[in-house]
Amino acid sequence: MLGQVVGNPLSNWKFLDTYKPPNPLKKASFYLEDQNWDAVKRSIEEKEKKGLLTEGWGEELFTRLYYLRGFENLMMDIATDDPHLPELIEMLTNYELKLIDKWLEIGVDIIGFHTDIGGQNSLMISPTKFRRYIKPMFKKIFMRCRKAGTHVFLSSDGCLLEIIDDLVGCGVSLHDPQFRANTLEGIFKAYKGKLCAQVDLDQQRILPFGSPREIDRHIREIVKRLNSREGGLMIYAEIQPTYSLKNIEAVFEALEKYCLANKEKLGN
Repeated sequence: MLGQVVGNPLSNWKFLDTYKPPNPLKKASFYLEDQNWDAVKRSIEEKEKKGLLTEGWGEELFTRLYYLRGFENLMMDIATDDPHLPELIEMLTNYELKLIDKWLEIGVDIIGFHTDIGGQNSLMISPTKFRRYIKPMFKKIFMRCRKAGTHVFLSSDGCLLEIIDDLVGCGVSLHDPQFRANTLEGIFKAYKGKLCAQVDLDQQRILPFGSPREIDRHIREIVKRLNSREGGLMIYAEIQPTYSLKNIEAVFEALEKYCLANKEKLGN
């Protein structure tokens, strides 16, 4: 169950001086219902013994800024270069680093961050503003992970094609591009050979409304275009309650056909 933000504690900048963020090591989150770090460490150790991928989770970054300020307020802050904004970003960065350092102390293979910064056709803010305000925060947090030998998974909806090189430079190892927002050609040009793409299948049209044949072709084209013997491709299929059973079956059949049985045939 996810909560809904109904109020913004920093809707007025006058509250910034007295605002105290919670302790990220004691507060429950979407990823950890109970921040029992001893239990978390034991779980990670058990996964390691089984040879499984171990992962930790940071919290939301850009999204957290507008939870604190309110979306319209934050957009105006960025557009007008409000002088309070760097202080807020620094506060969030320091909060996040405390959490990241705990995961690095435990030792995990990858740390994930979910923060939506893209719209259907472009970023929510200009690339210039992204590089001025958000990129330095990303780089400080993500490079803390990479320097410790831990990969970074950034989950963000929307079209991020304009800043993929920036994300690579910040230390992102893996991103989950939305298919319809970024297009197959866009993902091919921006990601292949640079950044592992966990392609989010088309949830806007093909999976809910397409035919099983369209779904088969959809997955085949993604694999054929983006697959390489060096890796760099993952496919994510989010199954929604509104999808027909025949379309759900088609997704699994195509994934098995193209991602497992015939991956060597598709080659590069």
